[in-house]
Formats: sequence, structure tokens, C-alpha cells
Amino acid sequence: MIKKTKHVLGISGGKDSAALAIYLKRKYPLLDIEYYTCDTGKEMDETYQLIERLENFLGKKIKVLRGAEESHIDPFDHFMKLYGGYLPSSNARWCTKNLKLVPFEKYVADDPVVSYVGIRGDEEREGYISRKPNIQSIFPFRRNIWSEDVINKFLSNSNLEMVASLPEQVDLGKAKNRIVSILTKPTDAGFIQSNKLNQLLDAGIKETNYLIFEFLKTANYPLATETYFPLLENEEVLIRKDIFQILEDSCVGVPAYYNKVDFEVEGKKGQYARSRSGCYFCFFQQKIEWVWLLEQHPERFKMAMDYEDEKAGFTWNATESLRELMQPERVKQIKEEYVNRSSDEFKSPYLMDILDDAEAEGCAACFI
Repeated sequence: MIKKTKHVLGISGGKDSAALAIYLKRKYPLLDIEYYTCDTGKEMDETYQLIERLENFLGKKIKVLRGAEESHIDPFDHFMKLYGGYLPSSNARWCTKNLKLVPFEKYVADDPVVSYVGIRGDEEREGYISRKPNIQSIFPFRRNIWSEDVINKFLSNSNLEMVASLPEQVDLGKAKNRIVSILTKPTDAGFIQSNKLNQLLDAGIKETNYLIFEFLKTANYPLATETYFPLLENEEVLIRKDIFQILEDSCVGVPAYYNKVDFEVEGKKGQYARSRSGCYFCFFQQKIEWVWLLEQHPERFKMAMDYEDEKAGFTWNATESLRELMQPERVKQIKEEYVNRSSDEFKSPYLMDILDDAEAEGCAACFI
């Protein structure tokens, strides 16, 4: 008996996953999507408030997943003790693995799953791709909704003959001749897969989607068992400004930690905020975000500092401890550097665009 494909969407507490849930609810109301969030026990209060507002909008509960469910302490604290007090870092992301990915894969088990991911059309990252064959990622905000592994197989020269036969099974309309000429051309050093994909999408996004959907029937993907997938018709590309518009229009609103706060240093005015969701002590934060935490949530900053063991070298930042960062002269220096970096010479005058540079780093499972 073939199991029914499950459709899921993870809510991180960030703007993009929240906006994606709203977008899919509005545009594809017949999609039966299950919503979940992985709670580390160390999220900002604003994250929990956002999840509550989203539940009201969606008319569904968002399932809470936790690592180390049997533990009597918060999931993060449980694993930190397990790792002997060694704090996570960009080189040792045990937090993402144990607090986000493992609970998610345990939740979906062996069921065929389509996982919707809120990476935007103006981002260059791919996001988390599970190695489990029963989990397929879809990216509704992008021009290319398919994951990298699907595209690699679809455009592989080893599949060229089989893929070239697909136009006979799909109605490509007026785009057929152009698509066939691209589809039958093998990739090489001068015509790489990304070039081929972009040419296909230029010829027809919907048409390319239908070809890939037909191709999936020859591969072991969850959507291979579906007779129809509504996102095949989607040609919208949503970027950062669209995300904030969706959140505001829905009345769900933007998480409060994205709100800009004014500050002044040496007669110069600046603004800071938090650029991402995730744990309040996330090691991917910029220095200016640590200063924001210090000044806007001093109790959280103190809690983050309590995790550090300077003698053992266990600090959130590789270059300095929070005790060093919080010193008045250091705070002043960080603010000055940030104001200078966000001056007219910088590529964008908008604070959130500057902060969003940090989005290129980090774990998609945590921040989207």
C-alpha cells in the first residue's frame, strides 16, 4: 500500500517561514499542510508570540518538536551537558543537528514528505536538504521551486535521452520548440547546469515545472506518487520586501526583534535590530546584534554570558568573550564601526538590508 504524501512546513520564528505559511494558506488553501516548530527552549519571547499569532491566522495548531523529549531540562541545556559544556559554533553545529534536524526527521519518520522552505527569490542559498529519500524540499518563493538534487538529476547528461523524450508526454504549447532545443543540448564546461536551467525557465517556468514533475515519476521522490501538484503553475518570485508586505497585510505582523531601534554614538545616529530568529545567544549573530541584546534584553545577554567558560575557551565568539564585548569602550567601538559600515557608501541605505547580509550565513533550519 502506497503511503499518502505528507506536506509540512517548519516555522522557525523568522519572517520568511511565517510569510510562507501565510502565502500558501492564501494561494493554495486546498493543500493540507502540517506546521511544526522545533523548540530549543532558548528562543526569544517574540518567537513564541509570532507562533501564537500564526496559529490564529492558519486555524491550525503548530506542532512543537523538541530534542531530548525525555529530559527534565531544556533541550539545549541537555545537549550542552552531553557535549561537556562545549558551546556550538559554525564549525560544530551540534545545536542544529540535535535540536532541529533530528527532531524533524523523527517527526516525519519514513512517510513520504514534501517540505516547504521559505528561501526567497533574492537569495543564493539552497537550504537544508535531507539525505532521507522520503523527504523532498520545495521552494515556493523562488523561480526554481525544485531542490538542487532534483535539478542535478534532471539535467544530468546520463539522463539526457530519457529527459529528451518527456516533451512528448507534456503539453508545452508554443514554448515546445525552444524547450526541446535546450533540453537536448548536453551540458559541458561552456554550458553548465545552471545555464541550462535558467534558459529552460526563461523559455517557460510552468512548462519546465511540468517537465520536471513528469521526470519525478521515474525517480524515488515523494511527489512521484502525486497526480497533480498545484505549485507547478506558480510563476511568482518573492523577494525580501514581499515578505514584510505579506506579514503586515495578514495582521500576523513582523516579529518585534526586527523593529529598528535608534542609537547614537559620537554624535552619529544609527539603528540596530536583530536580523534573524533562533536562539537568543546564536553564535551567528553580528557583533552589533550582541550589543542590541545587551542593551535591549540585558537579562538575556547575562544568561548568554553565563554559558561561557573563558578558561576553557568556550565562548560564543571566537575573537572575544561576552564579558569583553560588553565593556563600554568596546560597545562604543562596535557601534561606530557599524554606523560607518551602514553609511551612504554602503550598498543599501536600509538597515534590514545591511543586517540581512548575515542571512547568507547560518542554518536554514533555524533562521528562515
